[in-house]
Amino acid sequence: MISIAVAGASGYAGGEALRLLLSHPGYNRDFTIGALTGASNSGERFGSLVPGLPQLADRIVGDTTAEVLADHDVAVLALPHGVSSSLDLGDTKVLDCGADRRLVSREDWDAYYGGPWPGSWPYGIPELPGNRDILARATGVAVPGCFPTGATLALLPAMHAGLMSPAVSVVSVTGVTGAGKKATVSMLGGETMSNLRAYKVGTHRHTPEMAQNIRRVLPEGMHSGDVHVTFTPVLAPLRRGILTTVTARARGTAAEIREAYRDFCAAEPFLLLLPEGEQPEVRNVVGTNMCHLQVTVTDGVVVATSAIDNLTKGTAGAAVQCLNIMQGWDETAGLPMSGL
Repeated sequence: MISIAVAGASGYAGGEALRLLLSHPGYNRDFTIGALTGASNSGERFGSLVPGLPQLADRIVGDTTAEVLADHDVAVLALPHGVSSSLDLGDTKVLDCGADRRLVSREDWDAYYGGPWPGSWPYGIPELPGNRDILARATGVAVPGCFPTGATLALLPAMHAGLMSPAVSVVSVTGVTGAGKKATVSMLGGETMSNLRAYKVGTHRHTPEMAQNIRRVLPEGMHSGDVHVTFTPVLAPLRRGILTTVTARARGTAAEIREAYRDFCAAEPFLLLLPEGEQPEVRNVVGTNMCHLQVTVTDGVVVATSAIDNLTKGTAGAAVQCLNIMQGWDETAGLPMSGL
C-alpha cells in the first residue's frame, strides 16, 4: 500500500483531489492518504477548512515542505505557480497541478512566466495520441491547465486527422473557482454575479500551452510554423465549469470531420460526442471527469465545442487519471462519469 500526500489540500484543486481519492476503489486498499499540507492554513483543523470531506475532518494541516512530502510515495501538488518546482522530492512520484513544468519551450516560459525555467515533464492529457505509454513510465507529471484541457480536447480529433487549420480561435467561458481561493476584489460576488467579463485577452498564460498541444498532434505535412492561437477567456458567475468554443478553417468535409470525432471519442472513456443538434452544457459535467463535445462545419469553418468541470477533468481529475496510469490501475477508477 502506497501513501499519497496532498499539498495545497484546503484549496479548490487540492480539495477536489481529496474528494476523488476518498471515493477511489483503491483507497485503504492500494493507497492511504498521508500528509495534508498548506501555507496560510498550516496548523488548522482540516474539517474547519473543507467541511465536505468528513473522513479527514480531524486532520491538522501541516507545512508544505520537501521533507514532509518526500516521506510519501506520491505527492499531488496543488500549489501556486513557482512553488512546486522549488521542492526537491527525491524518488516521490509527483502530480504537479501548477504551471511550472508544462511548457517545453524556454522562449514561451520567458514570454509568459519569466524567472528560472524549471524544464518540462510528461504532460497530463492521456487522450493525446501515444501519451499513455509516456505517462505509464513517468515519475513526474505536469497536470494541464484547465483552459488548455477544454480547448485541446475540443480540437484534437480534427487536428490529429489533419482536417482543420492549426490557426485557431479559442473562447472559453469559465467559473470563478479557476482563480483559486485567494481573496481578490474582482472575484467577489458583487463583482461577478449578473456579469460576464473577458480578461487577459491575448496575454493569458495558457495560450502557449494550447499552441504546444496543437504542434504535438499535427500530422505529417502540416507545419508547426502555421500554428497560431487566439485565446479569449470570459469570467462567468458559475462556481465551476468551462464551456469552450474553438473555430478554424476546415480542411475536410463535414462528414469527414464528424467521422473523425466519432472514431476518436469511441476509444476514449471520458470523451462523449453528443448527437448532432445537441450542444455541451456545463451543468451536465459538473463533478465528473467527462468532456462533452460537439462539432459542426458551416461555410468551411469548423466550430468545436466542449464542456468540462475545471476542478475535475480540468485539474484534479486529470491528476487522478494520470496517477491511475502511472500505478497500473484502472484508468477510470475513482473518476465519476455521471453528472450531478
